[in-house]
Amino acid sequence: MSTTVAFILAAAALAGLAVAPLFLNAYGIGLLVGMTGYVVLASAWAMFSGPTRYVSLATVAFFGIGAYTVAVLSETLPYPLVLLCACAIGLTVALIVGLSTLRLAGIYFVIFTFGLAELIRQLVTWYEVNVTGTLGRYIFLPFEGIHIYWQLLALAAVTLLLSWWISRSRLGLALRAVGDDEVVAAHAGINVSRAKLMLFALSATIITLVGAIQAPRWVYVEPAIVFNPTISFLTLIMALLGGATRLWGPALGAVPLFLLFEWLSANFPNYFSIILGIFFICIVFFLPQGVLAKIEGLRRPAGKVPPEDKERSGAA
Repeated sequence: MSTTVAFILAAAALAGLAVAPLFLNAYGIGLLVGMTGYVVLASAWAMFSGPTRYVSLATVAFFGIGAYTVAVLSETLPYPLVLLCACAIGLTVALIVGLSTLRLAGIYFVIFTFGLAELIRQLVTWYEVNVTGTLGRYIFLPFEGIHIYWQLLALAAVTLLLSWWISRSRLGLALRAVGDDEVVAAHAGINVSRAKLMLFALSATIITLVGAIQAPRWVYVEPAIVFNPTISFLTLIMALLGGATRLWGPALGAVPLFLLFEWLSANFPNYFSIILGIFFICIVFFLPQGVLAKIEGLRRPAGKVPPEDKERSGAA
């Protein structure tokens, strides 16, 4: 019964969000586009990194791949086919990267994913300058902000639904066991490599699609815009603030932080990076499990084990 009520409330909220831009001006719709984009990015990031505890900074790599795919193919292919091509390219890159790097762990995985994003940015820059003779591309698609927002809202709904389903599937339980202890999970019969690769590829494909959908918003794209490492760090901070292991945690962190960072970037552009670093440090020290986990910990009676820990113990 509680699941049915939750679905009804979620459907009502989705309907309300769908009609919201009809009553807003261009600036309000722009805020909704950016906010919804980061909700999807944070949720997709947490889909893999939440249960496995693998901190990935490759978000902007796949985001930029999606944006540049639209920039290159939008003049020759129909838009739905362009999105399919972006998903295929993102999935292919994710599989290649996952097969070669998901055996890494800890700081090594973090460093590699950060380097991957920079490598792809430099490769795209080199190709544009030396092969095409230009640094950026124009995107001429008949989309306004409201059309981009509706696409992102639909993608957000699909992403949250997938996260909910995975968290209750055998794959989700396997990944939680992997996050607790990979050695124990492997000895329990879990195919650790396959489980991590499947979810990493799914997460990367969704992130690629976010970049592809948002690309028409800029009209003109270049590597410095779509491969900006700030996107990866913002996504990470938002997911951690809300709680990367909770279904609604990334969305809870993305909405207020996006609005706050928009205000800070407009009023304190020279100090934005410093403030971003301070936020990250504070979250790591004071809210390592996120806001939702903190609230649940305050409300939970002393000595009671949360359901997530019970599931993880059973899976392990």
